[in-house]
Amino acid sequence: MDWKNPNQDENEPFFGTPRATVEYKYPILRMYLLATVALAALSALPINAFYDGNLNYHSPSKRHPNLGIDVPRVARRSSKRGAIAFKPSELNFTHGVASGDPYASSVILWTRIAPSLVASNSDVTVKGTVPLYNHDTETYIKADANPVCVDWNIRQAAGNSTVSVSSGRAYTTGDIDYTVKVEATGLAPFTKYRYQFTVCGSTNKSPEGLTKTAPAENADVSELKFAVFSCSNYPTGYFNAYGNAARKAQQDYVVHLGDYIYESAAKGPRAHNPPRLLFTLFDYRTRHGQYRSDPDLQLLSKDFAWIATWDDHEVANNGYRDGFSALNNTEESFRNDGPSISVDQRKMNAVRAYFEWMPIRQVDMDDNLRIWRNFKMGKLMDLIVLDTRNYDRSITTLGWNDDYIGLISDDAGRTLMGSHQENWFYRQLSESAARSATWRIIGNQIIFSRVIEEFGVNGDNWNGYVANRNRTLKHLYDNKIGNNVFLAGDSHQNWVSDLVWLGAKPYDKATGVGGLGVEFAGTAVTSTGAKGVIKTTDASAKKRIDESSVLQWQDGYYRGYFLMSVRKDKIVTQFFGSPSVATRNAWDLPLANFTVLAGANRLSRPVAGGSVESGSLRGGSVKHTNLTLNTQTGKWQKIGFDKMFITT
Repeated sequence: MDWKNPNQDENEPFFGTPRATVEYKYPILRMYLLATVALAALSALPINAFYDGNLNYHSPSKRHPNLGIDVPRVARRSSKRGAIAFKPSELNFTHGVASGDPYASSVILWTRIAPSLVASNSDVTVKGTVPLYNHDTETYIKADANPVCVDWNIRQAAGNSTVSVSSGRAYTTGDIDYTVKVEATGLAPFTKYRYQFTVCGSTNKSPEGLTKTAPAENADVSELKFAVFSCSNYPTGYFNAYGNAARKAQQDYVVHLGDYIYESAAKGPRAHNPPRLLFTLFDYRTRHGQYRSDPDLQLLSKDFAWIATWDDHEVANNGYRDGFSALNNTEESFRNDGPSISVDQRKMNAVRAYFEWMPIRQVDMDDNLRIWRNFKMGKLMDLIVLDTRNYDRSITTLGWNDDYIGLISDDAGRTLMGSHQENWFYRQLSESAARSATWRIIGNQIIFSRVIEEFGVNGDNWNGYVANRNRTLKHLYDNKIGNNVFLAGDSHQNWVSDLVWLGAKPYDKATGVGGLGVEFAGTAVTSTGAKGVIKTTDASAKKRIDESSVLQWQDGYYRGYFLMSVRKDKIVTQFFGSPSVATRNAWDLPLANFTVLAGANRLSRPVAGGSVESGSLRGGSVKHTNLTLNTQTGKWQKIGFDKMFITT
C-alpha cells in the first residue's frame, strides 16, 4: 500500500472464561488425586527457578528488595496438598502479548495468562515490608495457591523460522495478577523476532507477536524510526492512533511518554472500570486490564517493542513528591479525600500495577522508584528517558496554589527530577556526546520550551521549574552539546519549537540561529485538547505562535501521534491526526512534516515546507485539505467528522 500523501511533498478484547464449577461424585478422591499429580509434577521441577524467571515477582527496585515477593513462600504455598493447578482449557491469554525495552541482545516479553479477565485482589506485593525474616499475614497466607505454568520461545522473523533462539518457562499466580514478564536473552542486535507463550504441556497458545532488538552500542546504523504517543484516555475516545500506526508499520519502536492510563472515574459508553478514582492495587490492576482490552492497543503492543515512561495519571493528577492535586500528605486529606489510603501507599499501589502490566525492565534505583533510563542505539543516537513526575519532584500546581507556584517558579531549589536523576541526566548527555553519538533524543513527559498559553505560562511543566531548565540548558551550552531533540506529551496538543535559552543566548526566531536543538511535543491519543471547532482552535494556535518566539507550529484540534525518522544527516518528523476518536475508525490525516539537519540545531526553514494541515505555522500557511488515509484499505479520501470525542 502507498502510505504517501499524494498532495504532500516528501520535504475488541479477548474474553477469559471463568473457571468451571462442576459437581463430581467423589470430590475428595478427585482432589487427592489431582493434588498428588500436581505435587509430583512440581517436585520434579526447580520451582523457585521458574518463579524467579518471571520478573514480576521481583521488586521494581534492585535496591528495595522488600517490594518483591517471597518466592520460596509462594512456591511452598503452591505445593500444598490443596493447591490444584488450573487446567489449560480453563486459562486464557486475556490481554494479548507485548514486548518492550529492547537492548542489543535482549528484550522484555509480556503476557497475562489467567482464568478470568477480572483482576486479582491479592495485595501481598504492597503490604508490609516483606523482609528476609518475614512475618506472615493472613492475606499473604490466603493468596492464590494455583500456579500457572507457561513456556515461551522467541525465533527470528526472517524466513518465518521455527527454530527457537531463546526460550524458557515461568510460573505466575494471582499474587502478580497472573502477569508474566520475562527477558529473552542471547539475541542478535537490530533483528526482528517472533515470540509466543504456551501453557505448559498443552496446545493453548498466545497470539504470536513481533519484536525487534536495539542496535549494538557502536554499530553504524543508517536510520531508526519511532512512533511517539502520549495521553490515552479510554472513556474520551477510541485508540485509533495506535491502530493506524500498527497497520502502517513504519516504525521500528514505539515510545510512549506517559498518561498511558488515567486514574479518573469518567462515564459514557467507554466508562472507566472500576467506576471510581483509583487508590488500591486492585483498582490500578483493573484499570490496566481495561485499557489493554482495547484491540488497537493490543495490536500495536503485539507487533512492536515499546519504550514507555509514566506521566502523572498512571498514579494521580499533578503528582509531586508529597502528593497530588486531589490528595495531599496530610491527615486531613488522608481522612477526607479518599478511602484512607496515604499518598505513599497509593503511589506504591500504582507503581506495582504498572510494573506488572507493562513490558518494562526493572532498572536499578536509589531512594525512590526509578523509571528513568538510557538506550544507546548505535552511534546514531541515545534515547534518554526521564521521569519528571514521580521520582523527586518539587511541588507543582494543584488547582489552588497557582499564584504560589508563580512566585517560586524561579527558585534555584526547585527540581523536576531530584538531584540524583538530574545529575544522571547531565552525565548521559555528556557521555553521549563523548562517544560521538550523532543525536540525543530526550523522552520526557512535559513541555520544555518557554511557550505562552492563553492563561500565561503553565507552572505544571518546565515553565514552573525555571532553574531546572536553566541548569539543563547551561550544561548543553557550556559543553557544546548539540543535536538535541526533546520529546514531550502531557498537553494534549501539538507544539514544535526551536530549543533555545531565551534571555541568556541570542536567538533569531526567523532563521532559528542560536538554538541547540528542537522540541517535538505531541498531541494526545484521545485525551481532550483545545475547545471549539477547528476555526476556533486555529485562531488560538496563532495567538500562541505570536506570543512565543521559539514556537514554530501549534495545533490543538487533532488527536494523534508523530513518526520520527532519525538518520545521520537529518531527522524528519511527521505528525498525524485522528479526524475523530468518537468512533473506532482507520482514518489517518497527515498534519505537518518537519526536518532538522544534523549540526543545524534548529528546524529547517521554511518550517514544515511552508504549509501545514491545521493550527498555525510561523511564516507559513494553513491548508485544510482533509485528504485522509484509510490505513485498512490504503486508499486516500477527503473526509470529515462532526464530532471529535465521546461524550462522557
